[in-house]
Formats: sequence, C-alpha cells, structure tokens
Amino acid sequence: MNTKEDFGTPLLSVEDLRISIQQDDHVLHAVDGVEFQIKKGTTLGLVGESGCGKSLTSRSIMQLNPKECETQGQIVYRSEKDKGLQHVNILDLKPTGKMMRSVRGKRISMIFQEPMTALSPLYTIGNQIMENILIHRTKNKKEAKQIALDMLNKVGISNEEKRFNQYPHEFSGGMRQRVMIAMALSCNPELLIADEPTTALDVTIQAQVMELMKDLQKDLEMSILLVTHDLGIIAEMCDEVAVMYLGKIVEKAPVKEIFNNPKHPYTKGLIRSMPKLGGNKNRRLESIEGTVPLAINMSNQCGFYDRCTQRIEGECDKQRVPNYQVNGEHSVRCFLYKNEMEENGHV
Repeated sequence: MNTKEDFGTPLLSVEDLRISIQQDDHVLHAVDGVEFQIKKGTTLGLVGESGCGKSLTSRSIMQLNPKECETQGQIVYRSEKDKGLQHVNILDLKPTGKMMRSVRGKRISMIFQEPMTALSPLYTIGNQIMENILIHRTKNKKEAKQIALDMLNKVGISNEEKRFNQYPHEFSGGMRQRVMIAMALSCNPELLIADEPTTALDVTIQAQVMELMKDLQKDLEMSILLVTHDLGIIAEMCDEVAVMYLGKIVEKAPVKEIFNNPKHPYTKGLIRSMPKLGGNKNRRLESIEGTVPLAINMSNQCGFYDRCTQRIEGECDKQRVPNYQVNGEHSVRCFLYKNEMEENGHV
C-alpha cells in the first residue's frame, strides 16, 4: 500500500453516477449518486453484497454496460500519458468511438469476473493476448508476440512458448486468471479495474493472484479499482475503501480507518461477520438479517432501514440520508452520526 504522500490529484473522479434500467412496468435505480476518486498508484476497494451495484459502477467506467442502462453523472479521467485525455468525461464519449477505444484496453483495463468463461474457447491464449497489443501498442506481429510472451512470464506462467499456443480448456482456473491479468496489463494501463478477480479460486491461488497484482502495480505505477465482497482481500490490498449498499456509497475511508473505526451499521455488520484467527471456535459468526431489497419505487428512507438494528424510528424511515463528513478522509451516510455530532455540540 502507499503512503499519504502518494495521495495527490485523482486519476479518475466519479461524480453523482446514476444508472437506471427500464423494465416492463418500472424503473430499477441500480446505482444512485455514487461518488469516489482513485488517485495515482493507489488501490480503492469497492465492497458490498451481491446486487448492490458494484459491477455496474465499474463497467460504466469502461462504457461496457448494456444498452438498456441509462447512465448519468460524470466520470472524469485525467491521463498523465496521453495529452488528448488529460481531462475528459468518459460518459461524453461515444462507446464505440475512436477516443473511447483509445481509453478502453489501453489506458484503462479490466479483469472480468469468472476467468473460466471470460476467455474464448475458440482461440489460443496467445492469440487473445496479442489482439489487444496489436490494437493499442504495435502492428508488428512478431513484436506483439514477444510482448505477450513476456507478459505470460511476468504473471508467473512457466514454459510460456508452449502455453502461448494452447487453448483455455488446457489451463486451470488459477492459470486462466493469470492470463486475464496478463491480457489486462499488456498495454501498461494507468488504471486496472479488477471485478472479483479471485472468484472461484482456492485460497492459496487467491493469495498468489493478489500478491502478483501488488507486484505489477508497483512495477507499472498503476492505480487499481478492486471490486469485491471479501473484506480479507480489501484489508490486504487497498489504500481506501468505499462500502456500497443498494446503489449508494454508505461509507468511505482509508482502509485502516474502516477496520478500526467503522461508522455505518452495515459496515460494522460486514466486519463482524468475518472469521477471526484465534477467536472462540464455538462462537457463531454474526450475520446481517434479510437481503438487499430491489431498488424499485424506493421511498425517501434509508435503504438499510429494514435490516438495521440501530435504526431511528421517525427519522431513518422518513427522509433520504445525507452524507456526513466524519473527518477529512472519512464520510458516512447514516443519521446515527448526525445525532453523535449534535450530542458533542458540533452541529
């Protein structure tokens, strides 16, 4: 992880991002006013339960969401390597246009969920890695092949000459994930979006993949947006954390602050549900009752209201919850903090 001195001008700023999906007789508000920044060389963890809008948020940065998704807000990208992209709102770019294609895969790359299905079974591993290199780095096939071989070696795949000509079904899940990383990093991106990069991998391979990403981040000086539901990975990898629930960022803070001083009841519930080394083996892990509701016809109340054990009747169920700034780096969307501030005479 990086020191505070590294936290300078943001490479990417997501501002009031809203994604809605028109369904048969209603509108699903999947992402509702999300805001965060990713600074150069740092890792931001986006954490939350399945269905909270994490993947839609991350894919919107690459303009890869389905056509039925209506996206509003701003995603401001400030490239340090491309003068034409020093301050551009990605959502203003045509998804299939030349400028967006110069961003996608070159300046911003993505590791998708499920490495077992993300690779095409019809083409060799080498062919699939070379495709991105030929588009963004060089038209010389011999040079592109050498770059691909170097990337396979860099991500820890031995005998790369042989592996280059093999097909995905000849690789294990962990090796396919390494291939996905090699593909994403083949053009030295400034930002890597990793959407559940260790899904379906065993614990040992997970640790190897995470260590690999950290080493490559240091070598390439890139930023990472890590999308996951695993707080253990968040603690290991991230500098900052944004906790997402029902399409909103409910808490955001540096990683140590989140684990040492969580504010939102949802964040506290997630942390209490984690197993702890050396803990009482007979103690049952805590769980958050209920499920994430559908973001359809939502009333003006806290989205976590029905599942919260600390809810305030007459307040949490009557109005939308504003975002409170705990300090310069820690913000939370919860009325409990407002009451705490009033009790301390700060409001």
